Amino acid sequence: MTTRTRAAGLLTAITMTAVLAACSSTSDDSGGGSDATSEVSDAGASAATPSPSRRQGDAGGSASDDGGTGSDGPATPEMERSVISSGTVSLVSADVASTRQEVQRVVDAQGGEITEETTDTDADGDASYSRLVVRVPSAKFGAAMTALEDAGTLRSSNRGSDDVTTEVIDTGVRVRAQEASLKRVELLLADAEDLKDIIWIESQLTDRQAELDSLKSQSSWLQDQTSLSTITVDIAQEQVVEDEPEDQDEPAGFLTGLRGGTDALMSVLAAVTTIVGALLPFAVVGLLVGLPVWLVVRRRRRSAAPAA
Repeated sequence: MTTRTRAAGLLTAITMTAVLAACSSTSDDSGGGSDATSEVSDAGASAATPSPSRRQGDAGGSASDDGGTGSDGPATPEMERSVISSGTVSLVSADVASTRQEVQRVVDAQGGEITEETTDTDADGDASYSRLVVRVPSAKFGAAMTALEDAGTLRSSNRGSDDVTTEVIDTGVRVRAQEASLKRVELLLADAEDLKDIIWIESQLTDRQAELDSLKSQSSWLQDQTSLSTITVDIAQEQVVEDEPEDQDEPAGFLTGLRGGTDALMSVLAAVTTIVGALLPFAVVGLLVGLPVWLVVRRRRRSAAPAA
């Protein structure tokens, strides 16, 4: 028998068995698949529910079985805390570009990186606002915040932290329990012979694998957030306001009066020259038009006088 014929026969048998399994009664299902179902359920329950001693060991380590308890036993090691730290720094500067370079220097010195950046420019093309998202190692979070606050003129600064030690420990325990459950289900799948048991065990295997992937993604996110802290830096351009000169009181006297009179005379002359300049175009036009008219009228008067 060739390989292709064997595969076709096996596929036909699996299809017919699946149809029969779907159409079978509840009594038939309880006979053949009850053992595998109970084994898979017991495997998942025992693996998904860790014992108190195991959870205590993950949380910081329990006393050894052969070391005894009480004052004679070994000291419990100190638990490593998992903390998510974040902060915001708001700066103002007359030169946003130079302050941006100073922030980059601080980030490089602390072993971090800039993951996001948004920069706005004014009409002249110079940077007027910049927003940076910085990731630095959690161990250098405090030093990085202090250095960034000195990068420009500080306007506001906020920092906070969230202790996720319990969440990290619980996620790690669930990941290990789910991995152990998958191994046991895989062993049951290898020993299963009935097609109904195989189909059911494979569905359980798929669901538990998806849950394991979700737990691993959550664990990776917690690891990233606890190992690197996030700092948001805002840099705005400082608005420069020019001070108006204050009027200085001068003592009264001859020079003060002379200066005041001269200023008044210059003001009057300026007003007169302004008026003359404004009337001069009208005078020129009047002269050009009125002079011929006056000559004509004068000539008529002279000619009319002898005739009279």
